[in-house]
Amino acid sequence: MPQVLIEPITDSILTEFATFLHTNLDQSRSSSEWKSELNVNWQPDQPNYGFVLKDNSRIVGGIGAFYKDRIIHGKIEKLCNITSWCVLDTHRQHSMRLAMAVINQPGYSFTDFSPTKNVGATLQFLNFIPLDERQAVIPNFPWFSFNNVTVIHQVDNIKQSLKDAALQIYEDHSTFPWLNHVLVGKPNNWCHVIYKKSIFKGLPASSIIYLSNKELFDQNFSQLSSHLFFKGYMSTHVECRFIKHPPRLSAIRSGFNQKLYLSNTLGKEDIDYLYSEFMALNIK
Repeated sequence: MPQVLIEPITDSILTEFATFLHTNLDQSRSSSEWKSELNVNWQPDQPNYGFVLKDNSRIVGGIGAFYKDRIIHGKIEKLCNITSWCVLDTHRQHSMRLAMAVINQPGYSFTDFSPTKNVGATLQFLNFIPLDERQAVIPNFPWFSFNNVTVIHQVDNIKQSLKDAALQIYEDHSTFPWLNHVLVGKPNNWCHVIYKKSIFKGLPASSIIYLSNKELFDQNFSQLSSHLFFKGYMSTHVECRFIKHPPRLSAIRSGFNQKLYLSNTLGKEDIDYLYSEFMALNIK
């Protein structure tokens, strides 16, 4: 019987892996969509797109990966976000080998933001740490603007208002149609907010997946809330770990699948969703 092998996903087999995910994980995404979303090229020298299991040259499982070198606390941190872990039932006994192939890559911090309960349990067995999954749910209301605080959502104005690393973050995430970007604050003192449209209790809601400054978000949330209200979003949802204090009138939801990370150098407060599956794959 041929040995089941583990191989890195390279350009030459990315199309085959994308077809495998379409067939076995999520058929609502076409093979070409899977390939395009996994091939975002955030890190030009990335080592692979993840790893696959092969049995007699046929893909029977795999894990996708996004890589990005980022400056955190003044140091270069190498991040690997794993995604789309799928193994055929006939080869489940090799799942742990597949995970180890990913996390044995030296020098990286690892995250998984959409694990199933079974995958999450496996990752915690491998010493991954759960993040606070609680969310604050805040009703949006119209408010008057105070202290010249403004909200910017036009593309050209956002580009003109951001500089250097902040501008690069915007440009790296601006091509995904499911992401919405706004700046709230004042000139040279902006909080960059990225959110997705969701539905809560049958009504449109904004789900915030990135904010660049907790203090500015807290100070200026009423203006952001008003902007979102007039855009048709009845509530705003933001993870408690992203904010200093839940706004007044907010309610806390919990019970979501836990998001996980593994790192020798980063703490929970350093983990966000930039350059991850949450941005690239339109995960709800």
